[in-house]
Amino acid sequence: LLLLVQVHGQGGVKFQNWAKTYGSSPELYFQPTSVEEIREILDMARKRDKRVKVVGGGHSPSDIACTDDFMIQMGKMNRVLKVDKEKQQVTVEGGIFLSDLNVELSKHGLALANLGAVSEVAAAGVIGTGTHNTGIKHGILPTQVVALTLLTASGEILECSESINADIFQAARLHLGCLGIVLTLTFQCVPQFHLHEVAFPSTLTEVLDHLEDHLKRSQYFRFLWFPHSENVSVIYQDPTNKPPSSSSSWLWDYAVGYYLLEFLLWISTFVPSLVCWINRFFFWLLFSSRVENIAISYKIFNYECRFKQHVQDWAIPIEKTKEALLELKASLENNPKMVAHYPVEVRFARGDEIWLSPCFQRDSCYMNIIMYRPYGKNVPHLNYWLTYEGIMKKHGGRPHWAKAHSCTRKDFEKVYPAFPKFCSVREKLDPTGIFLNAYLEKVFY
Repeated sequence: LLLLVQVHGQGGVKFQNWAKTYGSSPELYFQPTSVEEIREILDMARKRDKRVKVVGGGHSPSDIACTDDFMIQMGKMNRVLKVDKEKQQVTVEGGIFLSDLNVELSKHGLALANLGAVSEVAAAGVIGTGTHNTGIKHGILPTQVVALTLLTASGEILECSESINADIFQAARLHLGCLGIVLTLTFQCVPQFHLHEVAFPSTLTEVLDHLEDHLKRSQYFRFLWFPHSENVSVIYQDPTNKPPSSSSSWLWDYAVGYYLLEFLLWISTFVPSLVCWINRFFFWLLFSSRVENIAISYKIFNYECRFKQHVQDWAIPIEKTKEALLELKASLENNPKMVAHYPVEVRFARGDEIWLSPCFQRDSCYMNIIMYRPYGKNVPHLNYWLTYEGIMKKHGGRPHWAKAHSCTRKDFEKVYPAFPKFCSVREKLDPTGIFLNAYLEKVFY
């Protein structure tokens, strides 16, 4: 008996990413609830010669998830399938948001050892673009995945792990959405823990001269540099047994850190030279004294991304950190017309074996630059962007896959030793390119 599942796609849905910097109008938008439905959608796409794009939380600040053909949103396939207390592992459907997973895990006394800034993102999407946080003993988030299942273009389901389909596993742990549809993932967890966060002021010179010490001193160390100044806010996060406490307040975080900042940056779009003063003023206002917070790990890892923004984030070999940051600082000093919003966020991650990981076979420093869009207004950022990209490329940098960059296949072949291997797996799994879109064509062609 053939069960015919009739799937209905919605027309007229407009997709936009969180930052509203990219969007598309898929011909049909699907929210499947089962593998059978997804197979049906793939079937329909094949017959109509359409491409398919899977989207999770839509947080990527680039057009990696955009399509005018079929879009599949996995939000309805979001269950926790299995919690293995002994191995401290959890198996989930690809559409589960990390914000829900964090809460579920804590009911079982478990947690993810590392998380990015945002949890309104789908598990399969997080690994699709190589989301990361900081901590030199910690890899990017996909390193926490120990197994996954992949539905390929032909409708076949592949189990992948270090021991089964090992090659596909190292490709799929950072899949760019182009190998198939990630149905389930198994994460390696750790026992639930609290984090003690301490933020304190310093200078760029001090931090860069004593980088080794900082990296040793705190498990999740990062720092924020305020461009057009020497100001730095150093942030240490470390596991603790102390009870939760907080010294931050709504007034300062929101009224000042959000609304006042947005207003002043908007004014600076008419008088760009104000940016230097805004950066210094906010450092003095919000970051010049020591601040401490203690909370359950995911509440400390996650933080407010404030408002709409353009971002770039490249990983360079960790030993190039000082040189690259000082070059960026010098470029801003030598071009008074070029302005940079605060902060430049500097984070660290352990090397890994994932083929398209920016940390492939090297411990890395991620340098995240930002330009806000106050009230949605665009701020000229091209010069700053190109200057930054130039410095990153010179030091063998690799761009964060979720964020906007101007690289093409030639660039990737240069910096990713395993790029040809990834391409051959992709061509085998998706010979007709049903999972491609404009962003991915720049990567592979």
